[in-house]
Amino acid sequence: MDSAAFGDTELRLFPLKAVLFPGGLMSLTVFENRYLALVTECARSASAFGAVAWTARASAGDAQAPAGFAAVGTRAQVLSAEAAAAHTLLVRCRGSARFRVVSQRQQADGLWTAVVRAVPQDEVRAPPPALLPTVRALATTIAKLKGQNAVPFAMPYEFDDAGWVANRWCEILPIPQDAKQRLMELTDPVVRLQLVNDFLRQKGVLEPPAL
Repeated sequence: MDSAAFGDTELRLFPLKAVLFPGGLMSLTVFENRYLALVTECARSASAFGAVAWTARASAGDAQAPAGFAAVGTRAQVLSAEAAAAHTLLVRCRGSARFRVVSQRQQADGLWTAVVRAVPQDEVRAPPPALLPTVRALATTIAKLKGQNAVPFAMPYEFDDAGWVANRWCEILPIPQDAKQRLMELTDPVVRLQLVNDFLRQKGVLEPPAL
């Protein structure tokens, strides 16, 4: 783990209409000058920016959150940045560690910077037996996506890690952004996976448990 994971550090923020999960991949089309400069510098220096989700809940329910975006986000590492057109970059990034905003300020160009504090990483825990159908369903989904050349996940696949399985499901499930944000913020990965399991059963993706 790098030194930025310890104590409070300063991080530049990129508010998004999406939730980035640890270990997740995200594609961005970047065209605003402040964010073009941000991702270009991050790509050059192999540094991270903070991906935070726009959310009305933050401004209404968390006094420490800057108006308009959530107080908990995910560090994003730039994997690639390619020119798509004049003043436009197609950026591929990967989520790493979560953080909580402690304080924030907005620069003259509109870019938000924040003092952030690391949120503990998920403890690696095996999915309990009752949730193994959810694990197998993800493996089946990945196999189908591979057949369509549309796998949205990075290797390696960690099916023995409840947090990894839950995060990957959260990325592809058709649930509101605020719900994804709450799931990302959960500190217990097994609880997160249980909630995913409940959703899949409600939607008929999984068979009801045997009585």
